[in-house]
Amino acid sequence: MTQRQFLKTIGAGAALAVVVLGGLLIGSRRGEAFQNQGNDDESRIQQGFAIAPVPLNVIGKNRALVGLGSYIQVDCNGCHTSAPADKPFLEWVPGGIPYWGQRPTKVNPAFYLGGGQAFVTPFGTFISRNLTPDKTGLPEGGRPFSEFVRIMRTGVDLDHLHPNLPPPFDGSLLQIMPWPTFQNMTDHDLRAVYEYLSAIPCIAGPAAPSPLHNDCP
Repeated sequence: MTQRQFLKTIGAGAALAVVVLGGLLIGSRRGEAFQNQGNDDESRIQQGFAIAPVPLNVIGKNRALVGLGSYIQVDCNGCHTSAPADKPFLEWVPGGIPYWGQRPTKVNPAFYLGGGQAFVTPFGTFISRNLTPDKTGLPEGGRPFSEFVRIMRTGVDLDHLHPNLPPPFDGSLLQIMPWPTFQNMTDHDLRAVYEYLSAIPCIAGPAAPSPLHNDCP
């Protein structure tokens, strides 16, 4: 056996060992997750309420789902909370600005999940939408859960704001969505996110007919 053949054999063996070990670890973690699922959910619910940056209205809502949704959706804030372009640090409350090393982080409730983040591309500017509930109490300006799930799973733009994008872009989609993390969530977790979004304060946003506008109670 040549040195090259020997090294190739060793490499293949090492790769197989990594795959087997990975499979064992994944299987073990899945088993542990299944056994502790109830405890994990309760822990996430409590943590969700602890980290919620705005007062939550849980009247008439499933409180457990609200807490769980708060824990799950922390990634939404990065795209759907945006202060005025000339005052970006208004996104955070003084004393809680993470970029200045201030802890704990404190999101400004005046802009929380109200949309307005601009994604500039050569083919147009795409603005993140207002996720807060309107006077109906439903998230994203009155979207029923069926439409919310459809958006999260497919990225469809039900407002049809960008119909003329050139190929290979599909103007019927939001372009930024579907975000893979949320697209692959279970229906239960998406329901929790929806329930949470129905519990946060309404952000009126810009005046109508802006797609970011909400008619607040």
